[in-house]
Amino acid sequence: MNACQDIVLSVEDLRVSFCNEEGKTEVLHGLSYQLPKGKVLAVVGESGCGKTVHALSLLKLLPPGGEITSGNVSYKGENIFALSAEELRKLRGSRISMIFQDPMTSLNPIRTIGSQLTETILAHKACSKLQATARAVRLLKKVGIENARKRLNEYPFQFSGGQRQRIMIAMALCLNPDVLIADEPTTALDVTIQAQILKLIKDLQRQSGMSAVFITHNLAIVADVADEVLVLYGGYCVEQAPVQTLFARPLHPYTQGLLHSLVSLKRKEEHLPAIEGYPPVPGSCLSGCPFAPRCPQATPKCREALPALQEKHGHKVRCWLVK
Repeated sequence: MNACQDIVLSVEDLRVSFCNEEGKTEVLHGLSYQLPKGKVLAVVGESGCGKTVHALSLLKLLPPGGEITSGNVSYKGENIFALSAEELRKLRGSRISMIFQDPMTSLNPIRTIGSQLTETILAHKACSKLQATARAVRLLKKVGIENARKRLNEYPFQFSGGQRQRIMIAMALCLNPDVLIADEPTTALDVTIQAQILKLIKDLQRQSGMSAVFITHNLAIVADVADEVLVLYGGYCVEQAPVQTLFARPLHPYTQGLLHSLVSLKRKEEHLPAIEGYPPVPGSCLSGCPFAPRCPQATPKCREALPALQEKHGHKVRCWLVK
């Protein structure tokens, strides 16, 4: 098998804009990466950096006003953007599946968990309702829901936040997809439940051999989940590297700031270090590096010209300061 056949998902120069009364604003600027079979890519960055927009773009699920202006996303060499609506419907869930941020808004509150699970299975599999129900029971057991058969008849509000997230994982995995997109799957969960959900996703991913795009703002959980890390800032990829390489020697000042802001037992500061300021507002006029207004190392050149994404020391990095 050659290298091309090992690539399950390929993103090339993806650009996304949103339209409003004032015109069109680009929010994702030429994102590119490749996801090999069985590997996990973590996409990290603060809120507002383009992580979720990127995830929704992969399956053409952008909200009204959103538009993919250029680029391609390919699944095993097939251009997803060239597929018909019916072909896309068959691809979503069966070959590429997604765990959305908030399970309470993603699950239908007036339908039982069982009806939502079996509907997904029946829409893609040639099987009876009885067979779909049996599969739903097995899935709930697999993700750690006790009394699975009985709980199929219950509604989302009857489950805890952690249990609802487990149900979302079951729905995402019910058709054995090749690629899982997990968009902030542990948001709003306490640290104990968060650890359980992360372990569950990691175990299921390794058992099935599927690939995954794991989206998070929390770098603390990335080291134990990902093979490769892509750092987004202001809609730009500012750094990308294998996880161990990135944690051992972050090159971009933004990545350095994110890692330095993590809680550490080795440091004894009274206050947790933070990156001052806020990410740029989409559409704001920035001629140079988008991180320059917050970067303590910024030079005049950083504020005047946007650096290209270049290969440096085993990383891809977008920074004038890296030699």
